[in-house]
Amino acid sequence: MTHSAATHVNDAILGQILQLAAPRTEAAEVYFVSSQDTPIEFENNRLKSLQTKAIQGVALRVIRNGRLGFASSTDLSRLEDLVDAAVQTAEIGSPADFEFATNFHSWDGAVNFSEPQTSHPELPTTASLVEMGEHLIHRVHDYNPEILVDVSFHLVSRTVRIATNRDVYAERTSQTTSASLSGNLVRGEDFLQAGSYDVARNQPLNYDRILHQVLQKYRWAERNATIQSGSFPVLFLPRAAASTLGSLFSSVLSGQSVVQKASPLADKLGEKLFDSRFTLFEDPTIGVNACSFDDEGTPTSRKALIDQGRVMGFYWDRRWAAKAGLASTGNGFRGGLSRPSPSLVNFCIAPGHTATEHLIADIKEGIIVDQVLGAGQSNQLAGEFSVNLDLGYKVENGEIVGRVKNTMVAGSIFEAFQQLVDLGNQAEWLGGRAQLPSMMFAQLGVASRSA
Repeated sequence: MTHSAATHVNDAILGQILQLAAPRTEAAEVYFVSSQDTPIEFENNRLKSLQTKAIQGVALRVIRNGRLGFASSTDLSRLEDLVDAAVQTAEIGSPADFEFATNFHSWDGAVNFSEPQTSHPELPTTASLVEMGEHLIHRVHDYNPEILVDVSFHLVSRTVRIATNRDVYAERTSQTTSASLSGNLVRGEDFLQAGSYDVARNQPLNYDRILHQVLQKYRWAERNATIQSGSFPVLFLPRAAASTLGSLFSSVLSGQSVVQKASPLADKLGEKLFDSRFTLFEDPTIGVNACSFDDEGTPTSRKALIDQGRVMGFYWDRRWAAKAGLASTGNGFRGGLSRPSPSLVNFCIAPGHTATEHLIADIKEGIIVDQVLGAGQSNQLAGEFSVNLDLGYKVENGEIVGRVKNTMVAGSIFEAFQQLVDLGNQAEWLGGRAQLPSMMFAQLGVASRSA
């Protein structure tokens, strides 16, 4: 089936579902997604799997007698059953206090992307990625042949289409390539895992950067070091900053958290709570996830959520915005075929003015947080976080002296940003979701079991 023929069939499916739902509902919204993922994986130095996975399906939301119904299916041959299921769930559904999108048409290219986009770029071949995987393993082994190396690549093609009974049709496609490189070095009872990754859309991956980052982590961690528990200067490298502070800010700036009174920022709109060097924004025209509309057919837009330390706003999908008496900000996104919920296209923090190496050089005694275990613990309502270090380093007199183990860092976003030394002068993309610099704080709580 040609691309245009496949498009026509899928458009016909959306139209057919809307037609079937029309006599039984007041409003209907159809979301179609089709994705194909080709993983190429090396585990413990050996090629493990090459198997393409494809999925396509539809999700249907309806409003019937003022109530919401929802159903989803990956069986596109039983559309009547899908409509039946959505209508039935509306019997016990929550009241529909919002409307589906109206009068909106968009397709790839309808947004003025600030980064060059090509319509159908050539994805790397499987053979070339297998060769690159072997090359990366050899390069790591040139440094230390005892490291067990894992490499994985993913070639992902994805198409999303949305239609409603109120004159909405929107469509986007994307092709992305991702690569992750990690190593495991076992020294007696000591395990040292270090990794890095990159994601690209319509441009080549930066393999040299991934390799450099992994080797640098191993070099910095060649020796072990200890630190006493107490308050110390702490430098978060971008990856650790994203998973610790980034995830906490994403949570407290969500409209859902605001309505549920789970955000400490809920009643702080317009207040200056953070250092004036701190600006946090979303820009849907840049990065791997760039898109002109969300998964509800609402246009996306660039927005500063915190501008020079001042809380400017929150991000909303249609449902939660309606509960607050507001309009969606174009942030209704879905995981797979689920219902939409508030989510950011990307999470960006403006860089500062000091190179990361100069921030390190100014530390008399402190630590660098490179990788954290999971997302850590947080008391979201208080804006507090605590994370166990998966990979962190001790700094003495401006020099990295070795790896610290069994160490935890804790603080609150409010206190931390009152103690901001500076932000690194380069913001780094971490996958497609976050672009942020390193962050240096004058004092955070450090707890160590090794001391």
